[in-house]
Amino acid sequence: MPSIAPLAASAATAPGFTPGSPNVAVADPVVPRPPGRACVVPLFNGFQFTDFSNHPYTYAPPTGCGRAWSKVVLEADFNVTAGRQFDRTASFWLGGANIYFGTTQEPSATVAPSWHVERDVSDFASLLANPQTGQAILGNIVDGTYTGVISGSARLVFYPANVLAPKVDAPDAVYPLSDGTAGGPVALNTGTDTLSRTFTLPTNVERAYLDVFAQGQGGDEFWYSCVPNDFAGELQSCGGGSYRETQVSIDGQAAGVAPVYPWIFTGGIDPYMWRPTPGVQTLNFVPYRVDLTPFAALLNDGAPHTVAVTVTGANGYFSVTGNLFVYQDHGKKKLTGAVTTNTLQGQAPNATIGSTVTDVDGVVGGGVTTKASRTFRTAGYVDTSHGRITTDVSQTVTFANTQDFTIDATQYVQAIDQRTTVDSTTKTRQGPFGIGTTNTVAYDFPLTAKFAYTFDTDGNILTSPSQVTQGFTRHFTKKLGALTLYRSDVDNHISTSDTLAFTNNAVTGHSNQASTQQFRFSDNLGSCYGRDVVTTTGTLTSATDGAGCSGGRNRLLWFTHPDGSSDTSRTEDPGTW
Repeated sequence: MPSIAPLAASAATAPGFTPGSPNVAVADPVVPRPPGRACVVPLFNGFQFTDFSNHPYTYAPPTGCGRAWSKVVLEADFNVTAGRQFDRTASFWLGGANIYFGTTQEPSATVAPSWHVERDVSDFASLLANPQTGQAILGNIVDGTYTGVISGSARLVFYPANVLAPKVDAPDAVYPLSDGTAGGPVALNTGTDTLSRTFTLPTNVERAYLDVFAQGQGGDEFWYSCVPNDFAGELQSCGGGSYRETQVSIDGQAAGVAPVYPWIFTGGIDPYMWRPTPGVQTLNFVPYRVDLTPFAALLNDGAPHTVAVTVTGANGYFSVTGNLFVYQDHGKKKLTGAVTTNTLQGQAPNATIGSTVTDVDGVVGGGVTTKASRTFRTAGYVDTSHGRITTDVSQTVTFANTQDFTIDATQYVQAIDQRTTVDSTTKTRQGPFGIGTTNTVAYDFPLTAKFAYTFDTDGNILTSPSQVTQGFTRHFTKKLGALTLYRSDVDNHISTSDTLAFTNNAVTGHSNQASTQQFRFSDNLGSCYGRDVVTTTGTLTSATDGAGCSGGRNRLLWFTHPDGSSDTSRTEDPGTW
């Protein structure tokens, strides 16, 4: 573990931020780095994205860096020229596997934003050990109307293992769920559309995890604001309802659930709200990890198996991809076992709808509530070279969305209060008398939004005030018997507001823009990170570090995941303790 410098006396201005700047400013931490030298492998430099063609690149493992890495980090830099341009979805692929997914910042007539993203890609070490082909996908239009040219560069940074930073316990193989060998997301337009891939896996799989991305696009970009079709006309809102949830299956058997995060793009609702600070994870999505280890015995039989993903409620459309990671038993070529429990099978993802909508003399009021909740358990075991390993996963996933409306000749107001939570407990036991480990994870995805329009007597729009509060929390605890081995807490929140002004139903200006993003991370090993980013009128007001940390100083141990992504390779892996 690297040495720790003395703590500062108080919270300090975050480095690299300039008050008064209109450039992108986020509170998110970068990926912590291990000690020692690093090797850098460029993936591509200066790609310009001006159309909808894919941009291929090639990759070769680093030279002079060995094949034992403590960490591998993807770094990418983007910029877009000043002008007019929509937000665009960006994704990077290597060997057909997704290594980055996010969206871009919108420019203005006078601001050419640039931004930097990072992702810990150590789980892809098996893929990175060999030469690969890849591609960057970032569809864009550049013409006389949409003039912003988006450019980007990306590289991989490898940290050789050393005595202070041992080799990462990475998965032995990764199997992409993408649109083909080169990689790409798959569009799921309805709740019955399926992304499925059939794999013949090794016969010695001990653990399996599926990382899932499900991004709302098109009619589903604002899925959290939609209402059931029966109310869509009266409430002047999108139809299809607000309930969205990703289902994972193996050979048609329900195997897991991934909640859908309500990412808001930088052009969403009111573009000025997201300048210069975009919404939670907007520029760099965090995948949701589904534990498929209870099904390892099924996957080990040497036969082809189909892993599939659907999005309940999809209504044109969701952009979806995933990566299946497997860990193998290096001491035994074929494992036997059984799936012993699966109460998720047969549980349909159904929502309950309630309504208080009224229409009195042309004044529409009231609201719509949508609720769903499921509790389930999956369990199984495999007999390995080091004994029988039993895995038992219990989860409760809840969804609640309440929307209130006020609609008359002078105003249209919609207020949204949505919350998705996950409470998950995974118990792992090795051998008949072994002390078991217990992982508990709690997620919370709160979203509140209020947007309105005011009208003159001719029905023309006058103003549109909007407010959004969005959050992501993840609380993780790992215990060995009653002893807490590791605990981490992530809390990422943003509150933002703005008011658009209209003339002849066209936006002519805005006022009262203000936002605050707060990011907090801590663990029981001494890591602490706090950053507050405050903006007004489209520029950075302040960025301060160290809030809530001892001495007002951020300190992140190199192996932590402060972004909230899952870490099965170290702190969450029972085999590493």
